[in-house]
Amino acid sequence: MNRLNRDQMAARVARDIPEGAYVNLGIGLPTKVANYLDTGRDIFLQSENGLLGMGPAPAPGEEDWELINAGKQAVTLLSGGCFFHHADSFAMMRGGHLDICVLGAFQVSIHGDLANWHTGEPGAIPAVGGAMDLAIGAKQTFVMMELLTRQGKSKLVEACTYPLTGLGCVSRIYTDLAVFDVGLKGARVIETVDGVSIDELERLTGVPLRASAPA
Repeated sequence: MNRLNRDQMAARVARDIPEGAYVNLGIGLPTKVANYLDTGRDIFLQSENGLLGMGPAPAPGEEDWELINAGKQAVTLLSGGCFFHHADSFAMMRGGHLDICVLGAFQVSIHGDLANWHTGEPGAIPAVGGAMDLAIGAKQTFVMMELLTRQGKSKLVEACTYPLTGLGCVSRIYTDLAVFDVGLKGARVIETVDGVSIDELERLTGVPLRASAPA
């Protein structure tokens, strides 16, 4: 079965981020999206530790470790970029000033519920961070994740069984096998990786899926 690798997934997310958008890229996998944004478009990347105007990752050996994102990764700052107080950054997130956030997830329900801060397993380390503020505060919440866990369980589910980050907050999911829209009407397949059918996706996920309407 064909699958997108993580860089291909990041490039696919980047295609859907419009000119002029203010965007937060969550810790982990979503940070790769910064490397695939078209430099010819003005897109403003924000980080909850107090940065606005981030660029792609620095070249090896050119890192400035006083300039990092919320995941403690070295970043670059584009011309006109700035940094500011942590409280101001969270005011931006909570106040509805971000157009899009891109988050990772442990589970997303077909109705857009998100679980991405804790698996609830004994000994698991919870990681709240700014996920709850972003998921509810951003105008759109995208999720970027592999469709299946290493054990072969679907992360797209009928109802989340892990502790929730937010209810009905996710609108689109980007995975290694397909792109889905989710919401009140359930999950709809927007596109699939070559060779992957909707029937196969339903078998893998165990949830009902609708096909995207023809263009």
